[in-house]
Amino acid sequence: MPPDTHDSTSTMKAIVVRRYGAPELKDVDRPQLTEDGVLVRVRAASINRIDWYMMAGVPYLVRLPFELRQPRNVRLGSDFAGTVEAVGGAVTDFRPGDDVFGMATGTLAEFVAVPAAGPIVLKPVTLTLEQAAALPLAALTALQGLRDKGQLQPGQKVLVNGASGGVGTFAVQLAKALGAEVTAVCSTRNVETATSLGADRVIDYTREDFTRGDDRYDLLFDNAGSRSWTECRRVLTPKATMVLVGGPKDNRLLGPVAHMAGVRLRSLGASQRIAFFVAQRSKAVLALLGELSEAGKLTAIVDRTYRLDETADALQEMGRGHTRGKLVITM
Repeated sequence: MPPDTHDSTSTMKAIVVRRYGAPELKDVDRPQLTEDGVLVRVRAASINRIDWYMMAGVPYLVRLPFELRQPRNVRLGSDFAGTVEAVGGAVTDFRPGDDVFGMATGTLAEFVAVPAAGPIVLKPVTLTLEQAAALPLAALTALQGLRDKGQLQPGQKVLVNGASGGVGTFAVQLAKALGAEVTAVCSTRNVETATSLGADRVIDYTREDFTRGDDRYDLLFDNAGSRSWTECRRVLTPKATMVLVGGPKDNRLLGPVAHMAGVRLRSLGASQRIAFFVAQRSKAVLALLGELSEAGKLTAIVDRTYRLDETADALQEMGRGHTRGKLVITM
Protein backbone atom coordinates (compact mmCIF):
# COMPACT_ATOMS: atom_id res chain seq x y z
CA MET A 1 0.00 0.00 0.00
CA PRO A 2 2.27 2.85 -1.18
CA PRO A 3 1.53 6.27 0.33
CA ASP A 4 0.11 9.08 -1.77
CA THR A 5 0.88 12.77 -1.66
CA HIS A 6 -2.04 14.81 -0.34
CA ASP A 7 -3.25 18.22 0.73
CA SER A 8 -3.05 17.97 4.51
CA THR A 9 -5.57 20.77 5.03
CA SER A 10 -8.52 19.02 3.38
CA THR A 11 -7.64 15.35 2.98
CA MET A 12 -6.29 12.53 5.10
CA LYS A 13 -4.95 9.00 4.77
CA ALA A 14 -7.45 6.17 5.20
CA ILE A 15 -7.82 2.47 4.45
CA VAL A 16 -10.23 1.97 1.57
CA VAL A 17 -11.45 -1.20 -0.15
CA ARG A 18 -12.19 -0.63 -3.83
CA ARG A 19 -11.64 -4.26 -4.79
CA TYR A 20 -12.40 -7.20 -2.49
CA GLY A 21 -9.24 -8.64 -1.02
CA ALA A 22 -7.16 -5.53 -1.68
CA PRO A 23 -7.22 -2.81 1.02
CA GLU A 24 -5.45 0.39 -0.03
CA LEU A 25 -4.05 3.41 1.77
CA LYS A 26 -5.66 6.33 -0.05
CA ASP A 27 -6.30 10.06 0.20
CA VAL A 28 -9.90 10.79 1.17
CA ASP A 29 -11.73 13.89 2.30
CA ARG A 30 -11.22 14.76 5.93
CA PRO A 31 -14.53 14.52 7.85
CA GLN A 32 -16.38 17.77 8.41
CA LEU A 33 -16.95 19.07 11.92
CA THR A 34 -20.62 19.67 12.79
CA GLU A 35 -22.06 21.98 15.41
CA ASP A 36 -22.68 19.06 17.78
CA GLY A 37 -19.66 17.01 16.73
CA VAL A 38 -16.13 16.13 17.81
CA LEU A 39 -13.22 15.85 15.38
CA VAL A 40 -10.66 13.34 16.62
CA ARG A 41 -7.11 12.83 15.41
CA VAL A 42 -6.87 9.04 15.51
CA ARG A 43 -3.78 7.69 17.26
CA ALA A 44 -4.77 4.01 17.33
CA ALA A 45 -7.53 1.81 15.92
CA SER A 46 -8.11 -1.91 16.31
CA ILE A 47 -8.94 -4.62 13.80
CA ASN A 48 -12.11 -6.66 14.27
CA ARG A 49 -13.37 -9.75 12.49
CA ILE A 50 -15.94 -7.66 10.60
CA ASP A 51 -13.08 -5.70 8.98
CA TRP A 52 -11.67 -8.91 7.55
CA TYR A 53 -15.08 -9.95 6.26
CA MET A 54 -15.65 -6.58 4.59
CA MET A 55 -12.15 -6.57 3.08
CA ALA A 56 -12.40 -10.12 1.77
CA GLY A 57 -16.04 -9.90 0.66
CA VAL A 58 -16.56 -13.34 2.21
CA PRO A 59 -19.07 -14.50 3.23
CA TYR A 60 -21.05 -13.04 0.35
CA LEU A 61 -23.65 -11.87 2.85
CA VAL A 62 -21.41 -8.92 3.80
CA ARG A 63 -21.48 -7.67 0.21
CA LEU A 64 -25.20 -6.90 0.25
CA PRO A 65 -24.87 -3.30 1.57
CA PHE A 66 -22.18 -2.64 -1.05
CA GLU A 67 -21.56 -4.02 -4.54
CA LEU A 68 -21.60 -7.77 -5.17
CA ARG A 69 -18.74 -7.72 -7.68
CA GLN A 70 -16.73 -4.69 -6.62
CA PRO A 71 -17.20 -2.48 -3.55
CA ARG A 72 -17.50 1.29 -3.84
CA ASN A 73 -14.80 2.74 -1.62
CA VAL A 74 -15.65 0.76 1.52
CA ARG A 75 -14.01 2.27 4.62
CA LEU A 76 -12.77 -0.10 7.32
CA GLY A 77 -12.51 0.22 11.09
CA SER A 78 -14.98 0.77 13.91
CA ASP A 79 -12.80 1.37 17.01
CA PHE A 80 -10.58 4.34 17.72
CA ALA A 81 -8.57 6.13 20.37
CA GLY A 82 -7.06 9.54 19.86
CA THR A 83 -6.94 13.22 20.70
CA VAL A 84 -9.71 15.76 20.18
CA GLU A 85 -8.66 18.10 17.38
CA ALA A 86 -11.71 20.40 17.43
CA VAL A 87 -15.27 20.55 18.74
CA GLY A 88 -18.47 22.08 17.40
CA GLY A 89 -19.96 25.20 18.93
CA ALA A 90 -22.66 23.27 20.80
CA VAL A 91 -20.24 20.80 22.42
CA THR A 92 -19.47 21.22 26.13
CA ASP A 93 -18.36 17.71 27.19
CA PHE A 94 -15.11 17.67 25.22
CA ARG A 95 -12.39 20.14 24.35
CA PRO A 96 -9.33 20.11 22.09
CA GLY A 97 -6.50 18.10 23.59
CA ASP A 98 -8.73 15.56 25.38
CA ASP A 99 -7.73 11.94 24.91
CA VAL A 100 -10.81 9.91 23.98
CA PHE A 101 -11.87 6.52 22.67
CA GLY A 102 -15.00 5.29 20.98
CA MET A 103 -16.69 3.93 17.88
CA ALA A 104 -17.32 5.30 14.41
CA THR A 105 -17.34 4.16 10.79
CA GLY A 106 -14.04 4.19 8.93
CA THR A 107 -11.69 4.55 11.90
CA LEU A 108 -8.66 3.18 10.02
CA ALA A 109 -7.88 6.76 9.10
CA GLU A 110 -6.08 9.82 10.40
CA PHE A 111 -9.30 11.54 11.55
CA VAL A 112 -12.85 10.63 12.52
CA ALA A 113 -15.83 12.81 13.36
CA VAL A 114 -18.31 11.66 16.01
CA PRO A 115 -21.41 13.31 17.51
CA ALA A 116 -20.57 14.40 21.05
CA ALA A 117 -23.66 12.55 22.29
CA GLY A 118 -22.61 9.42 20.42
CA PRO A 119 -20.24 6.54 21.26
CA ILE A 120 -17.24 8.59 22.42
CA VAL A 121 -15.91 8.98 25.99
CA LEU A 122 -12.82 10.27 27.73
CA LYS A 123 -9.94 7.80 27.86
CA PRO A 124 -8.96 6.62 31.35
CA VAL A 125 -5.49 7.89 32.21
CA THR A 126 -4.49 4.36 33.20
CA LEU A 127 -4.91 3.09 29.61
CA THR A 128 -2.54 3.60 26.73
CA LEU A 129 -4.08 4.73 23.45
CA GLU A 130 -3.43 1.26 22.03
CA GLN A 131 -5.24 -0.41 24.93
CA ALA A 132 -8.16 2.00 24.66
CA ALA A 133 -8.47 1.37 20.92
CA ALA A 134 -8.67 -2.37 21.57
CA LEU A 135 -11.70 -2.04 23.83
CA PRO A 136 -14.82 -0.78 22.03
CA LEU A 137 -16.42 -3.36 19.73
CA ALA A 138 -14.93 -6.52 21.25
CA ALA A 139 -15.52 -5.61 24.89
CA LEU A 140 -18.94 -4.12 24.13
CA THR A 141 -19.93 -7.34 22.35
CA ALA A 142 -18.77 -9.41 25.32
CA LEU A 143 -20.66 -7.26 27.82
CA GLN A 144 -23.89 -7.09 25.85
CA GLY A 145 -23.74 -10.83 25.22
CA LEU A 146 -23.17 -11.75 28.86
CA ARG A 147 -25.24 -9.13 30.66
CA ASP A 148 -28.04 -8.25 28.25
CA LYS A 149 -28.56 -11.38 26.14
CA GLY A 150 -27.23 -13.94 28.61
CA GLN A 151 -28.84 -12.23 31.63
CA LEU A 152 -25.88 -13.37 33.69
CA GLN A 153 -26.37 -13.35 37.46
CA PRO A 154 -23.74 -13.43 40.23
CA GLY A 155 -22.83 -16.97 41.25
CA GLN A 156 -23.77 -18.57 37.95
CA LYS A 157 -21.41 -20.87 36.08
CA VAL A 158 -20.27 -19.58 32.70
CA LEU A 159 -18.32 -21.35 29.97
CA VAL A 160 -16.55 -19.18 27.39
CA ASN A 161 -15.82 -21.23 24.27
CA GLY A 162 -13.18 -19.36 22.31
CA ALA A 163 -11.54 -17.46 25.16
CA SER A 164 -8.36 -16.26 23.48
CA GLY A 165 -9.43 -13.77 20.82
CA GLY A 166 -10.58 -10.18 21.21
CA VAL A 167 -14.14 -10.88 22.33
CA GLY A 168 -13.18 -14.01 24.26
CA THR A 169 -10.48 -12.40 26.41
CA PHE A 170 -12.92 -9.66 27.38
CA ALA A 171 -15.73 -12.17 28.02
CA VAL A 172 -13.64 -14.04 30.59
CA GLN A 173 -12.87 -10.84 32.49
CA LEU A 174 -16.37 -9.37 32.28
CA ALA A 175 -18.01 -12.60 33.42
CA LYS A 176 -15.74 -12.50 36.49
CA ALA A 177 -16.56 -8.83 37.05
CA LEU A 178 -20.26 -9.75 36.96
CA GLY A 179 -19.71 -12.33 39.70
CA ALA A 180 -19.69 -15.56 37.72
CA GLU A 181 -17.62 -18.71 38.07
CA VAL A 182 -15.81 -18.87 34.74
CA THR A 183 -14.47 -21.77 32.69
CA ALA A 184 -12.46 -20.78 29.62
CA VAL A 185 -11.89 -22.98 26.56
CA CYS A 186 -8.82 -22.27 24.44
CA SER A 187 -5.75 -23.85 22.85
CA THR A 188 -2.60 -24.88 24.69
CA ARG A 189 -0.65 -21.70 23.94
CA ASN A 190 -3.42 -19.54 25.44
CA VAL A 191 -4.02 -21.42 28.70
CA GLU A 192 -1.68 -19.19 30.68
CA THR A 193 -3.31 -16.03 29.31
CA ALA A 194 -6.83 -17.23 30.17
CA THR A 195 -5.69 -18.06 33.69
CA SER A 196 -4.10 -14.64 34.11
CA LEU A 197 -7.38 -13.00 33.07
CA GLY A 198 -9.18 -14.62 36.00
CA ALA A 199 -10.68 -17.84 34.66
CA ASP A 200 -11.45 -20.23 37.51
CA ARG A 201 -10.76 -23.18 35.23
CA VAL A 202 -9.19 -23.45 31.79
CA ILE A 203 -9.89 -26.30 29.37
CA ASP A 204 -7.31 -26.94 26.66
CA TYR A 205 -9.51 -28.13 23.79
CA THR A 206 -6.57 -29.98 22.19
CA ARG A 207 -6.49 -32.28 25.21
CA GLU A 208 -10.01 -32.29 26.61
CA ASP A 209 -13.51 -32.20 25.13
CA PHE A 210 -15.52 -29.70 27.16
CA THR A 211 -18.79 -31.21 25.96
CA ARG A 212 -17.88 -34.51 27.68
CA GLY A 213 -17.16 -33.06 31.10
CA ASP A 214 -19.22 -33.47 34.27
CA ASP A 215 -19.76 -29.73 34.91
CA ARG A 216 -23.01 -28.05 33.94
CA TYR A 217 -23.22 -24.38 33.01
CA ASP A 218 -25.91 -21.73 33.37
CA LEU A 219 -24.52 -19.75 30.44
CA LEU A 220 -22.46 -20.85 27.45
CA PHE A 221 -20.88 -17.87 25.70
CA ASP A 222 -19.99 -19.43 22.35
CA ASN A 223 -17.43 -17.29 20.61
CA ALA A 224 -15.98 -20.14 18.54
CA GLY A 225 -18.94 -22.05 17.11
CA SER A 226 -16.80 -25.15 17.09
CA ARG A 227 -19.37 -27.63 18.44
CA SER A 228 -22.90 -28.61 17.51
CA TRP A 229 -26.03 -27.89 19.52
CA THR A 230 -26.35 -31.57 20.48
CA GLU A 231 -22.81 -31.57 21.88
CA CYS A 232 -23.17 -28.26 23.72
CA ARG A 233 -26.51 -29.17 25.25
CA ARG A 234 -24.86 -31.98 27.23
CA VAL A 235 -23.16 -29.44 29.51
CA LEU A 236 -26.06 -27.00 29.94
CA THR A 237 -28.42 -26.83 32.88
CA PRO A 238 -32.12 -27.23 31.98
CA LYS A 239 -32.71 -23.46 32.10
CA ALA A 240 -29.37 -22.38 30.69
CA THR A 241 -28.77 -19.77 28.00
CA MET A 242 -26.44 -20.24 25.05
CA VAL A 243 -25.26 -16.96 23.55
CA LEU A 244 -23.98 -17.32 19.99
CA VAL A 245 -21.32 -14.77 19.16
CA GLY A 246 -19.10 -16.38 16.51
CA GLY A 247 -18.83 -19.38 14.29
CA PRO A 248 -16.89 -21.03 11.48
CA LYS A 249 -16.23 -18.79 8.49
CA ASP A 250 -15.99 -21.56 5.90
CA ASN A 251 -19.55 -21.12 4.60
CA ARG A 252 -18.88 -18.72 1.71
CA LEU A 253 -22.48 -17.57 1.45
CA LEU A 254 -23.48 -16.98 5.08
CA GLY A 255 -20.31 -17.43 7.14
CA PRO A 256 -20.95 -17.74 10.90
CA VAL A 257 -24.65 -17.03 10.38
CA ALA A 258 -25.08 -20.54 8.95
CA HIS A 259 -23.86 -22.11 12.20
CA MET A 260 -25.97 -19.78 14.35
CA ALA A 261 -29.13 -20.45 12.35
CA GLY A 262 -28.46 -24.18 12.51
CA VAL A 263 -28.10 -24.14 16.29
CA ARG A 264 -31.28 -22.08 16.63
CA LEU A 265 -33.30 -24.47 14.48
CA ARG A 266 -32.01 -27.60 16.19
CA SER A 267 -32.72 -26.17 19.62
CA LEU A 268 -36.42 -25.56 18.95
CA GLY A 269 -38.44 -27.17 21.72
CA ALA A 270 -35.50 -27.37 24.12
CA SER A 271 -35.79 -25.94 27.62
CA GLN A 272 -32.59 -23.95 27.15
CA ARG A 273 -32.66 -20.51 25.55
CA ILE A 274 -30.62 -19.56 22.46
CA ALA A 275 -29.63 -15.95 21.85
CA PHE A 276 -27.66 -14.31 19.08
CA PHE A 277 -27.39 -10.62 18.37
CA VAL A 278 -25.60 -7.75 16.67
CA ALA A 279 -23.75 -5.54 19.14
CA GLN A 280 -25.15 -2.01 19.45
CA ARG A 281 -22.94 1.04 19.86
CA SER A 282 -23.49 2.61 23.26
CA LYS A 283 -21.93 5.60 24.97
CA ALA A 284 -23.04 4.27 28.37
CA VAL A 285 -21.37 0.89 27.77
CA LEU A 286 -18.14 2.55 26.63
CA ALA A 287 -18.12 4.63 29.81
CA LEU A 288 -18.62 1.47 31.89
CA LEU A 289 -15.79 -0.30 30.06
CA GLY A 290 -13.55 2.64 30.86
CA GLU A 291 -14.52 2.49 34.53
CA LEU A 292 -13.86 -1.26 34.72
CA SER A 293 -10.49 -0.76 33.06
CA GLU A 294 -9.56 2.01 35.47
CA ALA A 295 -10.57 -0.22 38.37
CA GLY A 296 -8.25 -2.96 37.14
CA LYS A 297 -11.10 -5.35 36.25
CA LEU A 298 -10.63 -5.22 32.49
CA THR A 299 -7.38 -5.48 30.56
CA ALA A 300 -6.95 -5.28 26.81
CA ILE A 301 -4.60 -7.94 25.45
CA VAL A 302 -2.81 -6.42 22.45
CA ASP A 303 -1.19 -9.19 20.44
CA ARG A 304 0.62 -6.92 18.01
CA THR A 305 0.62 -3.36 16.67
CA TYR A 306 0.98 -2.30 13.03
CA ARG A 307 1.40 1.02 11.23
CA LEU A 308 -1.48 2.31 9.12
CA ASP A 309 0.41 1.39 5.95
CA GLU A 310 0.73 -2.18 7.29
CA THR A 311 -3.03 -2.67 7.65
CA ALA A 312 -3.15 -5.29 4.88
CA ASP A 313 -0.72 -7.42 6.89
CA ALA A 314 -2.86 -7.01 10.01
CA LEU A 315 -5.99 -8.07 8.12
CA GLN A 316 -4.24 -11.15 6.77
CA GLU A 317 -3.19 -12.06 10.31
CA MET A 318 -6.78 -11.60 11.49
CA GLY A 319 -7.96 -13.88 8.70
CA ARG A 320 -5.71 -16.71 9.90
CA GLY A 321 -7.81 -16.86 13.07
CA HIS A 322 -5.11 -17.36 15.69
CA THR A 323 -4.80 -13.88 17.17
CA ARG A 324 -4.42 -13.66 20.95
CA GLY A 325 -6.45 -10.64 22.02
CA LYS A 326 -6.46 -7.70 19.61
CA LEU A 327 -4.46 -6.36 16.67
CA VAL A 328 -4.02 -2.60 16.81
CA ILE A 329 -3.14 -0.09 14.10
CA THR A 330 -1.15 2.97 15.18
CA MET A 331 -1.01 6.28 13.32
